[in-house]
Amino acid sequence: MQDKKHIHLIGICGTAMASLAGLLQLKGHRVTGSDQAAYPPMSDLLRSLGIPVAEPFSEANLAPAPGLVIVGNAISRGNVELEYVLDRRIPFTSLARVLHDEFIQGHESLVVAGTHGKTTTTSMLAWICEVAARRNPALAPSFLIGGVAENFATSFQLRPGRPFIVEGDEYDTAFFDKGPKFMHYFPDALILTHVEFDHADIYRDLDAVKTAFKRLVNLVPRRGRIVAFDGSQNVSECVSHAFCNVERYGFAIDSVWRLANLRFEQGSSHWTLFNNGAKWADLTLPVAGEHNALNATAAAALAAGQGLPQDAIVEALATFRSVRRRLEVRAEIDGVAIVDDFAHHPTAIRETLRALRSAYPGRRLWAVLEPRSNTLRRNVFEHELVESLALADRIVLAGVFHSEKIPAAERLHPENVVAALTNAGRDAALCPNADAIVTNIVPRLASGDVVAILSNGGFDGIYEKLPAALRERSPKA
Repeated sequence: MQDKKHIHLIGICGTAMASLAGLLQLKGHRVTGSDQAAYPPMSDLLRSLGIPVAEPFSEANLAPAPGLVIVGNAISRGNVELEYVLDRRIPFTSLARVLHDEFIQGHESLVVAGTHGKTTTTSMLAWICEVAARRNPALAPSFLIGGVAENFATSFQLRPGRPFIVEGDEYDTAFFDKGPKFMHYFPDALILTHVEFDHADIYRDLDAVKTAFKRLVNLVPRRGRIVAFDGSQNVSECVSHAFCNVERYGFAIDSVWRLANLRFEQGSSHWTLFNNGAKWADLTLPVAGEHNALNATAAAALAAGQGLPQDAIVEALATFRSVRRRLEVRAEIDGVAIVDDFAHHPTAIRETLRALRSAYPGRRLWAVLEPRSNTLRRNVFEHELVESLALADRIVLAGVFHSEKIPAAERLHPENVVAALTNAGRDAALCPNADAIVTNIVPRLASGDVVAILSNGGFDGIYEKLPAALRERSPKA
């Protein structure tokens, strides 16, 4: 792709697709895209870049024909634009293939993978490299992150330095390539955060998920490094046959990188990090939650192993500003805090609620969940979902997103979740949509409450509707 061309992305509003669109624009290509529906933060990012987004999908979006079409992994046969591309044999490819061939190749590939924590850890690692590059420009990172990193106010960057940092997603690549996207990234060094059953629409069971991660581990060369969480037997199994050096991190006494004395104060995390039994540094992270301290430790460990100076790592973590839609405070109105989190799995919900407990001690915590991810829409984790949501004081569930697309025998029944929570003594309710949720909870919200909105999508505009209703209730807010 040395010649500049018109490149069209089908499904451009996915987090990775929007980021790729920005990278392609930086390389001088004319970029357009389409999607069924655009919503923040990626719609805002694309708008700021001046990249046109057509809604909804239509053959007209491909006239005149582009030189190349990139097909998002959420796009399947039957999509009108994909069918048009196939009928006319317009050249097409996948995000992962373009990302490797045009951006990663020739750089040092640093990949962050795992069921949870990928986006935040990738953002932390990129920020560490950015801070280190103030003294050594060769460390200036290029990156692609599955979310908007607040330190950069973007989800992508293209720099001349040697590292390319990428979030390694285990989801499939495209309708014509059902392998995980991360198999295209060929890591020189790898972080592996967690391995759990997820993406129930494409993985049969936990063994299938572990097989995918084992194949990723097998791509790391002997000279490479893997930084792997020590608190998961699944992670241990996945790295057990690595050909390179593996450094474990976590709370285990014999881990290479060990957290100790972890505490939370006023929304920040503080701990001492040990390396091979010796004190390495006292770390501060202005983000709450044990999971975020673990993410920061993983990023610090990989950065240290790549030769980045300790003081730059410490400074970067102390100035880290999180990621959009990860414990993001959307508004605080009349004493009610509204927090947005990209919850996609019961474990993620559990850790989000635990983090909010530490950040807002003593305050009443609401969990407002839209079962939207392909895992949460299914009943495979119904029991675990009840256990996670039970950490909140008040729980409200919306109906399952596009429930008709999930086979009845596999479909989550949120009424069962609500019934189980109620039987356990929790205040739980089921509302069909965002409007009903707002109507239900606004009269019951009081100053000091914290409302966690949990969804990996637009949630029918609740992020705007709830603050608007609170302001209407409290005109002075």
